Amino acid sequence: MAYNLKETSLKPERLTGGHRMCAGCGAPVVARTVLRALKPEDKAVITSATGCLEVSTFIYPYTAWQDSFIHSAFENSAVTCAGAEAAYVNMKKTGQLDDTYKFIAFGGDGGTYDIGIQSLSGAMERGHDMVYVCYDNGAYMNTGIQRSSATPKYADTTTSPAGKVVPGKQQYRKDLTAVMVAHNLPYVAQTAPIGNFKDLYEKSEKAIYTEGPAFLNVLAPCPRGWRYDTPKLIEMAQLAVDTCFWPLFEVENGVYKLTYKPKNKRPISDWLEAQGRFRHITKDPEKVAELQAEVDKRWEHLLALCGEK
Repeated sequence: MAYNLKETSLKPERLTGGHRMCAGCGAPVVARTVLRALKPEDKAVITSATGCLEVSTFIYPYTAWQDSFIHSAFENSAVTCAGAEAAYVNMKKTGQLDDTYKFIAFGGDGGTYDIGIQSLSGAMERGHDMVYVCYDNGAYMNTGIQRSSATPKYADTTTSPAGKVVPGKQQYRKDLTAVMVAHNLPYVAQTAPIGNFKDLYEKSEKAIYTEGPAFLNVLAPCPRGWRYDTPKLIEMAQLAVDTCFWPLFEVENGVYKLTYKPKNKRPISDWLEAQGRFRHITKDPEKVAELQAEVDKRWEHLLALCGEK
């Protein structure tokens, strides 16, 4: 069935309002859209690493989650989800369960790129029928905006502060999507909450209903860490996509496919200038040119992988 925003929006909410996420945060938008891709008759088990999404949606004894929810430690959201999935498989085989459950793990970039990568890699390699969703906001936002390996180069964070000698973070961000592709998963995708959410919804649906392990890397802008006005959430995501800092693509059984190609590729300066964390860099043409060259190099490589060149 073709994607229809109106019909999709009428599906039941599985992450309700009343949580304590910041206005203008991308994480709850990502979670709501991913969960909306579930069939109404299917149940779900959700696991979440410690992070913004967990601490703001599950304040004991209150919860914003309509499905079963397990908060695990920072480093083991993936393996917690994998364990629940393994128990479910056994219970189905022994006739203890008739209902259909889907298993979805959430983690920020701190709990995914860094602290949680070991349990994530293990769960994916073992082939559990589950989806891991990384909501990538580019830093450890929950604990004070410290840099992570997902933080872009030259970003100003509390542990990579921009000064006269060192202009912010000194390393390029890790390409975790490529790391997951190297696990030979049935489905890996990179997406973002843009436009009418078609790309994010369709990839979520495909990930959930692909047999075996699947991974979604979803850009989730953060107004506090990125320093933008809260109404500009979708605009910030769209800028990341249109500058090709965050390309949208999927990899099914090793085959790359580009799912969005900007008609007019915008310069990376447009994205940098929209965020306070890069204010110091926008005044340095050489560093902007360096970042542009890196974006262009990665974009050209992706086009080649997708057969677009």
